[in-house]
Amino acid sequence: MRILLKKGKQLELINLVKEKFTWPKLSENLNISENYLRNELRKEQRLLSEKIYSELCMLVNKNFDKFIIRELDDNWGKIKGGKISKGKTKEITIPKNSEKLAEFYGVMLGDGNSHRTKYYKSRDNKRGVYAIRIVGDSRFDRNYLLNYVKLLIESLFNIKVKVKFYTNKNAMHLESYGVKLVEFLEIKGFKPGNKIKNKLRIPNWIKSNKNYLKACLRGLYDTDGSVYKLTGQNSHQICFTNFNQGLLQDVRDCLLLLKVNCSRISNNDIYITKKSELRKFLKLIGFSNDKHFKKVKMWDLDSPVV
Repeated sequence: MRILLKKGKQLELINLVKEKFTWPKLSENLNISENYLRNELRKEQRLLSEKIYSELCMLVNKNFDKFIIRELDDNWGKIKGGKISKGKTKEITIPKNSEKLAEFYGVMLGDGNSHRTKYYKSRDNKRGVYAIRIVGDSRFDRNYLLNYVKLLIESLFNIKVKVKFYTNKNAMHLESYGVKLVEFLEIKGFKPGNKIKNKLRIPNWIKSNKNYLKACLRGLYDTDGSVYKLTGQNSHQICFTNFNQGLLQDVRDCLLLLKVNCSRISNNDIYITKKSELRKFLKLIGFSNDKHFKKVKMWDLDSPVV
């Protein structure tokens, strides 16, 4: 449900809570992006969900029920800015929190991107391009992207996924369009734009559930992970590489939470080397990307632990 408060009261409620928290901390507590909280909910361009409304009231120990005009179904259309849109809004299935959604979120944190580009065809006709994109190497990731990630997106959101190949660059990407898709991901914590500048992290709704956490890490390792045998040794490594230091710290902290011992962060990498820890990783998290899975199948992890 969406809560429609008397004009100005949604702003007042959020400002009251803001007195106790920084914007980053408050958005983290609510499991929504800071931009969505500050620029859409606070400015009353979007209605509060029943869950967020209740959490805000609890944080300031105040009840704003007397200011509720009415409660609206989640499918109710957009307010303000959305009303002037002349184009059709693609409908999507809004998925509940699940291991599948968490794994998709991990894929997006790894090789995905969400973007929105607004422009005006005329003074009263606002348009824009809203899309998500997941990139990969067409030589090694083709099967994973086409037969796993594409089907995952379609099953979660009931939308079409386009595939594009770049023959001169050994590259490919999956792409889906839709305002509601981009907005949903932003509500879940995935802000459109540059992931590193936006300092995207693993959100609390994933961290708070170990099954979701395992699935998210699988998505991250499927995209930004690598597996290999150490040269001249009968030992192996699983490495995670990312240029977002905050995300690297999240991954390391989450591995340790799951009792998978790993290296400290070295430049932009985290390593798992001991056979006992490799076994734990494969048992708890594993891979969906067959380019990793095929290599792992050739490993001899049953020999004495090193």
